[in-house]
Amino acid sequence: MLRLVRYLKPYALLILLSIALLFIQANADLALPDYMSRIVNNGIQQGGVENAVPVAIRASEMNKLLVMMSAEAKDQVLSDYTLVNQDSPDYAKYLPSYPSLAKEPIYVLKPISAAETEKLNPVMGKAFVAVSALEQAMADPTKAAALSQQFGFDLSKIPPGTDIFALLSKLPASGQAQIATTLDQKFSSLGDSMITQMAVGAVKAEYTALGMDTGKLQIDYIVRVGILMLLISLLSMACSVAVGFLSARTAAGSARDIRKEVFKKVESFSNSEFDKFSTASLITRSTNDVTQIQMAVIMLIRMVFYAPIIGVGGIIRAIDKSSSMWWIIAVAVVTLISLILVVFAIALPKFKIIQSLIDRLNLVTRENLSGMMVIRAFNKQKFEENRFDRANVDLTATTLFVNRIMVTMMPVMMFIMNGLTVLIIWVGSHQVAQSTMQVGDMMAFMQYAIMIVFAFLMLSFMFIILPRASVSGSRIADVLAVKPAIMDPPNPEPFPRPFTGTVEFRHVRFRYPGALEDALCDINFTAQPGQMTALIGATGSGKSTVVNLIPRFYEVTEGAIYIDGADIRQVRQSDLRDKIGFIPQKGALFSGTIESNLLYADEHATSDTLREATDIAQASEFIFANPEGLSAEISQGGSNVSGGQKQRLSIARALVKKPPIYIFDDSFSALDFRTDSAVRRALKEKTGASTVLIVTQRVSTIKNAEQIIVLDDGEVVGKGTHHELMESCQTYREIALSQLSMEELG
Repeated sequence: MLRLVRYLKPYALLILLSIALLFIQANADLALPDYMSRIVNNGIQQGGVENAVPVAIRASEMNKLLVMMSAEAKDQVLSDYTLVNQDSPDYAKYLPSYPSLAKEPIYVLKPISAAETEKLNPVMGKAFVAVSALEQAMADPTKAAALSQQFGFDLSKIPPGTDIFALLSKLPASGQAQIATTLDQKFSSLGDSMITQMAVGAVKAEYTALGMDTGKLQIDYIVRVGILMLLISLLSMACSVAVGFLSARTAAGSARDIRKEVFKKVESFSNSEFDKFSTASLITRSTNDVTQIQMAVIMLIRMVFYAPIIGVGGIIRAIDKSSSMWWIIAVAVVTLISLILVVFAIALPKFKIIQSLIDRLNLVTRENLSGMMVIRAFNKQKFEENRFDRANVDLTATTLFVNRIMVTMMPVMMFIMNGLTVLIIWVGSHQVAQSTMQVGDMMAFMQYAIMIVFAFLMLSFMFIILPRASVSGSRIADVLAVKPAIMDPPNPEPFPRPFTGTVEFRHVRFRYPGALEDALCDINFTAQPGQMTALIGATGSGKSTVVNLIPRFYEVTEGAIYIDGADIRQVRQSDLRDKIGFIPQKGALFSGTIESNLLYADEHATSDTLREATDIAQASEFIFANPEGLSAEISQGGSNVSGGQKQRLSIARALVKKPPIYIFDDSFSALDFRTDSAVRRALKEKTGASTVLIVTQRVSTIKNAEQIIVLDDGEVVGKGTHHELMESCQTYREIALSQLSMEELG
């Protein structure tokens, strides 16, 4: 498949744009669980309070917090807050939001950056937690003993009703620093997020004391984050649609280019290459195999680039949520990879077999359709049904085997995914109970884990598609890599002018590729313009092989063929074939009309030229007997006309071309003797100045030829006119006497 990568180069920009969009889509998808975590943690559990840095705080409460901070932390906090009282110019601005401002001054948070907020979070969080703990201890003496050990002095000795914060504020700077150091040591085992979560309750209580609407605060936060999630989802959807369009365009375009190149390559094949690749196989390679490549390109762009981003990004974000549960993801990933490798090892060899079986099915189907009349004539319908069933059942059985292997993946994947979810809930619930993890983080971790599993699931689909596409790609590349045996020379020569059309065989030998013996041995003769040169011999004597060498359908093994003194291997194939009107042994008509088939020889031919050609070929009678005339439809392969009509139309098509050389490869075999005679008489008048070569088994067809070449087992055993060969050639005499009486032979 790598050999076909060059066909993606024209679409490199589309692929890069798709990757960029996939990166955006993946990051959008990865952001959604984090926002969901915020809704659960901050919106639901924390009432919309995001961090331990309140937007406003009473001055009395701030004084309590400052007692628990180091001197450096105090300066940092006070620099980020502004004290507002009744004399402040912004008093009227803040009073509606913070009603308690009417009773006492408050500190309002300045506009600060997110980084500054992150710095303040642990500082304010520790202070809030410490103040809250002290207030609870003073209200409940049973908690004082435990808390005394943490603060380093006995709280139970403080008289009831004493303002402990006022007392602590009177401590020397070293004493307050000692308290701050003790707090840092006690909170060192907790992460910043847990400290923030612990302080949120106190912050929310402060908002209530300020007179703020905490219910509205919670709703506003949830709605704000929900809208962000919706926008991110829409962005992800837009990227997905765009990637789908770009990937489809890339895949369809590359498939079109590959089909074009395959067709172009096949058109350059000689008969030697067609002997290597069957027609059914070439059809499968041009259709089914290219479709496999097209599907693989779409999946490659949409999944292979997307899955690693999701997988790697999901792992990073999941570990960020809970680094202690990394082993759960590792177990799931290892299990998935093991499953994929096992399935891949079992299924891969079968894909190559499937493509070969499709070739076989195509072959049997084509033979049945093209040979339907023969099948019915010999009453072999049941035999052909059994033959088709064998090909069909073999393909079905192999496909079912592969599909059974593949369908086991989805249930196993779902089992792994559900097991992974249960394991995360089991482990995560214990961490939530121990206050080392938040509920929202556990839910986000679960979603990231599922994303990671899906990423490997997508890659597993590629392991299903890529092996088959790889086989198809290799089959297509094999066709494209074929170097035709017959090619134009590097420096082609033109035919001499004026062109006469003399064809000369000089010591020509030919052997079919892979054959052990020569099919033709030392063939020597010259076909002159204005004369008819006929080739006759028993079936398999090499007649058609001789004339197939002239247009270079095959290349001579030894010797050379000259036309007007020019070696045909030294001229362009197009120039050579432009001089030849070839009527093959099996007439080939194309779907369309009679007119379109005749114009195949010369698209600029006039209606008079077409009528003249059909008159000479004795085809006008049946053509114009139909009201549609030349516009009558011809079905695929000319199946709606008889064998004789097909041959006459093939002869007419060659006549439209008006070439200097005509080759009739047993083109009169389906004609009755009267039509045969009429065609030959008309041809004699029309092609009087052309070189005419006729291959036939009918002596009556060539009896008046100027030169007859008699072939036997690939060798020339006689050469001359009819009367000369009757005297000198035993092979010709036997053929003639087997067909005509002595009186008819003259």
